Amino acid sequence: MGAGASAEEKRSRELEKKLKEDADKDARTVKLLLLGAGESGKSTIVKQMKIIHKDGYSLEECLEFITIIYSNTLQSIMAIVKAMTTLNINYGHSDQQDDARKLMHLADTIEEGTMPKE
Repeated sequence: MGAGASAEEKRSRELEKKLKEDADKDARTVKLLLLGAGESGKSTIVKQMKIIHKDGYSLEECLEFITIIYSNTLQSIMAIVKAMTTLNINYGHSDQQDDARKLMHLADTIEEGTMPKE
């Protein structure tokens, strides 16, 4: 009976130690609640904090963002091109007008679900 009680006491001490370590870790953990309307930048702040205060993003995570970045860039350029057409703003060179037409065509193919590699 003495050996069983000793094993139980040892296990109890180990559990107590683990609970104390967990409590200490929780005490050092900072929790932040970000509130705000949609599209107000909450997830952007979280991403920036990960880059600044952690190890940043893995190569795999970076590759996942490439599509999003390209899409956002293309959408922004398209908005500018459409606004220039609506506001009758001329391009500086005829080559730029041709580029805008190509871009509009590319956007149409993307909406159809296909996107050329180039």
